[in-house]
Amino acid sequence: MSFDRSTPTGLTVAVLGVTCWAAGNVMVVTAPMDGLQIAFWRILLGAIVYTAVVYISGRRITSAMLRAVAPAGVVIAIEIAVFFVAIRETEVANATVISNLTPIVLLAAAARAFNEKVTRLLVGVTVVSMAGVALVVFGSTQHSTWSPLGDSLSFVAMLFFAGYFALAKRGRETVSILEFQACLWIVGAVTLLPVSVVDAGGIDLPSSTQWIWLFALLAVPGTGHLLVNWSHNHVRLVITAMLTLSIPVMSTIGAVLALDQTINVIQVSGMVVTLAALSLVIRREVEIHAAGEAA
Repeated sequence: MSFDRSTPTGLTVAVLGVTCWAAGNVMVVTAPMDGLQIAFWRILLGAIVYTAVVYISGRRITSAMLRAVAPAGVVIAIEIAVFFVAIRETEVANATVISNLTPIVLLAAAARAFNEKVTRLLVGVTVVSMAGVALVVFGSTQHSTWSPLGDSLSFVAMLFFAGYFALAKRGRETVSILEFQACLWIVGAVTLLPVSVVDAGGIDLPSSTQWIWLFALLAVPGTGHLLVNWSHNHVRLVITAMLTLSIPVMSTIGAVLALDQTINVIQVSGMVVTLAALSLVIRREVEIHAAGEAA
């Protein structure tokens, strides 16, 4: 599916989705489980819940749906696992900012795979955003909690996240949202099962407290996936990706409030630059939609 402009409803839903992701980043840091185990059990829980919803609503999951969603499911499972480990290794600000360089990677994909117009404005905004990211990362090196390994894992997660965006948008062209989410987590759970077993030395069932955290993660960042994947049919790919640039700002503020992590002037400057660039893109997208409606 290709189109020249995004709808206001789609933009609103996408913003709500990335807000859920931002809150989830802070939750993952405080969850009483290993990062990889959080990823597997949260994805497995999502597979069970969404599959139940699909069948209770009288729908069915077919092999064709699983094949269409499989690439996105494999990629997002790996991304979540790597990112959950990364965010527990380094600062929330770093992990979220690095992982959300996604728009840079997706500019080419949006133009080639989905025939979306990539303007000089979008290219310029990505360059400015990179400057903001560099400031946040540089500022965090002054903190004792900074981890080069965590930052490296965040970069790897970012590459997988970019691939997930493109693959999810392609899968949503033929699969309805509830079936898509169920298939996504089914494939993801199968992907992470062997890695999780090796990591834990067997099947390590969560405790009652850990299950509460897992349900919370499914309800918050898990719902973020639902909302963003719904918006794929209503928002241009590159714009959806650009919206994720707000995640570092929201997650870092959440980390300051909930985790007592600190930020300095350099990091604040980087976040301001990133947020200003995002605001410019959103305003321009709304103007394009309004002009299209008027025409």
